[in-house]
Amino acid sequence: MDREKGGAAGKIIAAIFLLVSAAFVGILIYAKLIPTAIVAVIGLILLIFVILVTVLTWNRHNIIRFILGTVLAVLFSGIFIVSGVYLYKTTSTLSKISGVETEIAQVGVYVRAQDSADSLAATAGYKYGIITDLDRENTDKTMEEIKEELGAEIQVQEYRGLTELVDGLRREETGAVILNQAYIPVLEEMDGYEDIESQIREISVKHVETVIETLNNQAENQNAGAQTQADVETTGEIYTVYVSGIDNRGGLVAKSRSDVNIIAVANTKTRQLLLVSTPRDYFVPLSISGGVPDKLTHAGIYGISVSMDTLGMLYGIDINNYFRLNFGGFVNIIDALGGITVQSDYDFSTSGFHYNKGSNYVNGEQALAFARERYAFSGGDRQRGKNQMAVIQGVINKALSPELLKNYSSILSGLQGSFETNISYEEIARLLQQQLTEGGSWNIVTYSADGTGDKQIPYSMSQPAYVMIPDYTTVDAAKEMIRQVQNGQTITPPQG
Repeated sequence: MDREKGGAAGKIIAAIFLLVSAAFVGILIYAKLIPTAIVAVIGLILLIFVILVTVLTWNRHNIIRFILGTVLAVLFSGIFIVSGVYLYKTTSTLSKISGVETEIAQVGVYVRAQDSADSLAATAGYKYGIITDLDRENTDKTMEEIKEELGAEIQVQEYRGLTELVDGLRREETGAVILNQAYIPVLEEMDGYEDIESQIREISVKHVETVIETLNNQAENQNAGAQTQADVETTGEIYTVYVSGIDNRGGLVAKSRSDVNIIAVANTKTRQLLLVSTPRDYFVPLSISGGVPDKLTHAGIYGISVSMDTLGMLYGIDINNYFRLNFGGFVNIIDALGGITVQSDYDFSTSGFHYNKGSNYVNGEQALAFARERYAFSGGDRQRGKNQMAVIQGVINKALSPELLKNYSSILSGLQGSFETNISYEEIARLLQQQLTEGGSWNIVTYSADGTGDKQIPYSMSQPAYVMIPDYTTVDAAKEMIRQVQNGQTITPPQG
């Protein structure tokens, strides 16, 4: 009887270890982050361990062998369970931040600050002011929602631009205005409207969801039979990605101004990565402005696809993917990493922090202040763009170090409020598999387009504002480096 009980105990231990091992291999296969060949090797090794544990625990009368087998089973089961949990968290986080193909426009209904209306229902009978052309699609969708909620038609007064719209409200020509929240910071940049938020009050907000139009889903919608450049750049060796950076502590907000505008062009075969930064105030025609120039940062108000198309027009390329990050959300990630090292081109102080020329080890708040500052430099926004790329580089370098494992859960939690992309989970997994299989380092080159300051009336504004007139020699230099990456050449930055 004792022999039978001993054998039964060994079988139970071996069976549990087999189930845990099989579940771990199943998670590896499900995650798709590990190359198939490596998963097969891991599976073979685990099979050997299962056989070993079975042999050691089968006969309980050999107490030393039984204890050794039990210890091995418990130890490796614990490792597999913990690893499986971390792997599940990783896949869950990547799934949430990848494959994002819609965005939200937050359109507000505003009244004068002293108006007694405190809800949309209280504005029944009001005349609503709207802008004739700017952001008209979102405005029209919002008006339809308002009509449905009020159960009646609404009176509308159209205005040509932002300032005219707000002035009409202040002069009581209208009782309320319908305006995309993203335009409020634009108004605050204009003379006489710096304190606009103290003069108007939001009583309702509508969330208008739209599909992000990219070359990829346009081709799918057209059922194109021929392979397009977008197909090649998504499934082949070349990736062209728009990196949009916003600075919002409230999290990622769709359809907002983009302070960081970087084109990342990568060749996975030659391992060349080019990062081209374009200043936020670059004065260029938007893809939807009919040739009228605007600040590049304003393109984000009309959707991330407008930013992608506008930069594509400037550099003569197709951009089919985006990666959006929130610098405000970087604080928690950088702190979880234990801080990062950033390279500063200048010795300067801002927000109570001092930065030396050269290497600086910074925490989250210090990194955010470093990335935000522009008034301390003669180059202004140009230098801020370089500093923002330095912060991104610092995060990447630290994430590739063992520090990543110390606060892995905190870092994963921070990712969900700081990053999103339309690149699919499957494509991200494929790239990770490729890196694990082939290994090797990357040649990373950064470059910033330049220009000269001026005052012009942008498409999205009603009065002159600071803009940067492009220096097209720097744009052409960026085009040449992009061509080098696409042609499989080593990136050669311009001299001087």
